[in-house]
Amino acid sequence: MFEKITSPQNPRIKNLISLQRSRERRLLNRIIIEGYREISLAMVAGFPVRELFSCRSLDTGNHLAALQQNLEQRNIFEISLEVFEKLAYREASDGLIAVAEPRFLKLQDVKLSNCPLVIVLEAVEKPGNFGAVLRTADAARVDAVIVCDPLSDLYNPNAIRASIGCIFTNQVVACSSSEVIAWFREKNIPTYAAVLTATDYYYETNLSGPAALIMGNEATGLSRIWLSGADHHIKIPMLGCIDSLNVSISAAVLVFEALRQRGLTR
Repeated sequence: MFEKITSPQNPRIKNLISLQRSRERRLLNRIIIEGYREISLAMVAGFPVRELFSCRSLDTGNHLAALQQNLEQRNIFEISLEVFEKLAYREASDGLIAVAEPRFLKLQDVKLSNCPLVIVLEAVEKPGNFGAVLRTADAARVDAVIVCDPLSDLYNPNAIRASIGCIFTNQVVACSSSEVIAWFREKNIPTYAAVLTATDYYYETNLSGPAALIMGNEATGLSRIWLSGADHHIKIPMLGCIDSLNVSISAAVLVFEALRQRGLTR
């Protein structure tokens, strides 16, 4: 039997609610993961799960049985529907929430393929956009997603939700733009910056070799360090009234063009 928690005033629940704030997550070195798929992907990737909370009435697929095999019983808690609703981030949840330790890779930790394909996001701000890019990265099996000078917490619960757990299936690194530019040069990986003023269209550019695809902030685009530091500038044609796509859509367009040129294989 697991310890049952029925009050939102329970100290464990108060601690869990506090982790909804970025500052508390950083201070305690913990992240919140909601949903069986996301939790299982984190566990497979080696993220240590420290606590697991289950609302039995919502776990209609009996997913707790699959997860509890890898956890000690004393770290699993059964919570009431009232308590779960205080914690949940999304609708139609399956009643599972985990507290885990994050993992922060460095550039030197990244394992590259023989023909690397890397996504770079500069100053990403919106967790939903970041999560969507991570889904593209997983679908295309890119080597890594590098976030330069991030403006939000990489493990924001909304980013985890938007990525449907793909933050755990990708190699994700946060660092400065100057660091990653130097790293690309060391690794002989050409950089292709998506820029509105570029003269070359992405589909006319050879992306079949090693490539890093650089995309800027949702509001302001790329900063001067990337405008001057990238090896190539490319653009996506815009035939309507607006001048750019959402950053997650741009990432998908560029990444899958690179895959098309490589014969859709990684």
